[in-house]
Amino acid sequence: MARTDGKAVFVPYVIDGEIVSASITREHKKFLEAELETIVTRSPHRVEPRCPYFGRCGGCVYQHIEYEHQLALKWRQVKETLRRIGGLKEPPMRPFIPSPIEYRYRNRITIHVRDGVIGFFRRESNKLLAIERCPIARDEVNAKLADLCGSNPHDGHYTLRVTDGPRVFTQANDGVAAAMLDLVDRLIPPAGGTLIDAYCGAGFFAKRLRARFERVIGIDWDEYAITVAREDARDNETYVVADVEAELGARLRSIASASHEGNSAVIVDPPATGLTKKILEILIEYRPTQLIYVSCNPATFARDLAALEQSFGIDSITPLDMFPQTAEIEMVVKLTAQSSYKRLPAPPIVR
Repeated sequence: MARTDGKAVFVPYVIDGEIVSASITREHKKFLEAELETIVTRSPHRVEPRCPYFGRCGGCVYQHIEYEHQLALKWRQVKETLRRIGGLKEPPMRPFIPSPIEYRYRNRITIHVRDGVIGFFRRESNKLLAIERCPIARDEVNAKLADLCGSNPHDGHYTLRVTDGPRVFTQANDGVAAAMLDLVDRLIPPAGGTLIDAYCGAGFFAKRLRARFERVIGIDWDEYAITVAREDARDNETYVVADVEAELGARLRSIASASHEGNSAVIVDPPATGLTKKILEILIEYRPTQLIYVSCNPATFARDLAALEQSFGIDSITPLDMFPQTAEIEMVVKLTAQSSYKRLPAPPIVR
């Protein structure tokens, strides 16, 4: 971002601290968009992109930046978003958990086919860019891409995966997914009681933690994912196909009314839109002892934390780099119910 005549100018593929020549491409009321022409003073963090489609493909945006600096930029982005949107002056940020590998990490990609073109969407466009290989995808995925390109496929969308197992949601970077499980395992202390894994999918978190709780309840709308979760469920596990709002409220209400239930923990891993107003109200009212919030969107994450501070203290915020070379960021926050909290009518949550 640069500034001219009092307006912000957004220039893609430039690194902070560089001096460049850029041309204005779009004018808006409060900001301008520009395209890079030449680099006058080059950043020491600039590297050569490994992908021949970089700059044209709509996926990666950071391949021109060395990996350590990518992490520094993303960490700063999370912190500034939490300050600006969440009102957290000094968020308890922990160091970034990096990806073990910077390329060839994606265990799945979605390829689009239209009018004979097989590839990804172009940057800021709904037109397709033909590709033969994706450098951030694993070799097994690229082998399937080569097969697809040679099969004269019909128009449509094709998800290519490393394995042909159950078609349920899984994290795209196996190394960072394992690190995320380890992190959540460390953040939740041994406490017994009940664990509720909302948006549980096939039980990504619940399966790891099930031995540490008397009861584990997984909730998801995806009937197929719940079927997979039930396949190896133990006696203390229950997986429910339901609307998360309704089921989470009913379960927490039951725990709150039973004095023998002991401690409770809730994990929420919502879509990028964040938690709904109703789920926030449920968590604020019934406030489980421990709350783990997993997010892939810093803006909705910050907005929701501002609301949850009514009932919870924010212990730690840990960003993880699930998608190197892209602008995507995964975050895990640990919240603990405030002991001084008194159950009062919750103030309205505005959307």
